[in-house]
Amino acid sequence: MQFLLAAVNAKYIHTNPAIYSLRAYAGKGLAPYIALAEYTINNREEEILGDLYKRHPDVIGFSCYIWNIATIRELVREVAKVLPGTDLWLGGPEVSYNAGKLLEELPMVKGIMAGEGEETFKELLSFYLEGRGQDTRGKYRKLEEIPGLVLRQGKGKAREPVEMDALPFPYGDLKGFQNKIIYYETSRGCPFQCSYCLSGAGRKVRFRSLEIVKRELQHFLDGRVPQVKLTDRTFNCSHTHAMEIWRYIRAHDNGETNFHFEVAADRIDEEQLSLLNSLRPGLVQLEIGVQSTNEETLKAINRNTDIGKIAAVTEKIRQGRNIHIHLDLIAGLPFEGYGSFGNSFNDVYAMRPNQLQLGFLKVLKGTPIRESAESYGIVYQDKPPYEVLYTKWISYGEILKLKGIEEMVELYYNSGQFTHTLPVLEGMFKSPFSLFESLACFYEEKGYFVNTPARSYRYQVLLDFAIGIAPDKEELYRELLTFDFYLRENAKSRPVFSPSLSAWREEIWQFYQREEREPEYLKAYRQYYARQTMKMTHMDVFFYPVWEEGKEDRQIRRDGPGFVLFDYGNRDALTGEPGVKVVM
Repeated sequence: MQFLLAAVNAKYIHTNPAIYSLRAYAGKGLAPYIALAEYTINNREEEILGDLYKRHPDVIGFSCYIWNIATIRELVREVAKVLPGTDLWLGGPEVSYNAGKLLEELPMVKGIMAGEGEETFKELLSFYLEGRGQDTRGKYRKLEEIPGLVLRQGKGKAREPVEMDALPFPYGDLKGFQNKIIYYETSRGCPFQCSYCLSGAGRKVRFRSLEIVKRELQHFLDGRVPQVKLTDRTFNCSHTHAMEIWRYIRAHDNGETNFHFEVAADRIDEEQLSLLNSLRPGLVQLEIGVQSTNEETLKAINRNTDIGKIAAVTEKIRQGRNIHIHLDLIAGLPFEGYGSFGNSFNDVYAMRPNQLQLGFLKVLKGTPIRESAESYGIVYQDKPPYEVLYTKWISYGEILKLKGIEEMVELYYNSGQFTHTLPVLEGMFKSPFSLFESLACFYEEKGYFVNTPARSYRYQVLLDFAIGIAPDKEELYRELLTFDFYLRENAKSRPVFSPSLSAWREEIWQFYQREEREPEYLKAYRQYYARQTMKMTHMDVFFYPVWEEGKEDRQIRRDGPGFVLFDYGNRDALTGEPGVKVVM
């Protein structure tokens, strides 16, 4: 007897915490009857089908979300053909609402595990084993008696939420998680009721005991896991809970592991700020959902957000230069037209996050906003991810324009490749939103949305765009882009857009020879010869002080050249940028 739990993840680096939690909760006695299989939406369906067939499980349970349900719908139809004796079950947030209708559409599916699945899965597995003569002390003799199941004959008794401390730790063995993100929860539920989200249903938050959490966090730290992403919907909704965990990871920091938290910035007080600013650069990253700065919009989606407080807190965290900050916006919300969204974008951009996520409203099953969609004129895709197409306030054409702007933000802001060029370029436009809007139009005209330029060529594309806007500043933008280029990588070949260094070769060589004899700037390289050090660092020449922080200062041409050293052996722990020194 084998019950296979199958997950189809969005990316290879992702893991599916649900199937690991189900297996762990079933216990050691039932573990031999459980197998796990993880795929990605990038796998061809025939590849997944072939692998499932070779496993020949007696039962398959698919973990369903908006990003994989289309794939799973097709899979179950084909699995039923090649494994006609295998029972097929579905579970997860995408199938927990309107489950009866889904069973009508997929007659080959035996049933659906609705809501939290740990106890339901354990009892379902026991039911199968009892039917095959295994004594598991199962409670139920009929499927319809098991709470949490939806069958063709109707929905059974609702399943009560499990106690958080009753959930076994699913990651006892860290083998197989190398180079992958581990998802971990210290709580379930959310105290807020944002109308587009399912997490706040019932408003009750259940926490895992801090003693247990600390023990499990230590397991990740001992295993030197690269990143642990906490799935708590509002991690700092409990001040005490958040502070205890942040204190623990500070005290037990292994210098490698990064922890990702989703927080409400306007609930961060001075005590939390002080602690966060004391953390090792790169230990923590924070995701903050702003969604909109339009007060009417925030009221409509049940978000009591203090935008001023978010901006102030974000600035204080950013000044610490030790925490990666990720701010989110959602397009397509009630009362948010194209112009209003542009204002929200500019407000959040002014907070200077490390990443600005421009997302689009997903009208999820079971959410209040789906129930109100008609009154708001929200029209959305019939199929997952149920993304907004247009509303009373924003047209489909404007949504398409925002899609182009989203890509520009990803390529040119979130990539971190143009940290010195963008601030200067912004000065040529009335707002940051206008800059990315204009850049998206440039991409459209050049056909780059169809044939996306390679990462290295994006510098040249941005130069062409900048020259088109300000042809008299070509020299400045060439130097800015050269500076940004070498901030990202120690390239062996010089990019074509960069000014030539041929006139300065001898002075650069003399600098390295002096450093070999009597190191002043490169003391960490004293054991190397000059030619070796040149390969591990880079020196460039600039007539504009592109290394300055102020965007206005960068635009004043110097009388003579400035020699700038990029030290790749001394990288910033947060940004990855090399140390930069003006040496001559």
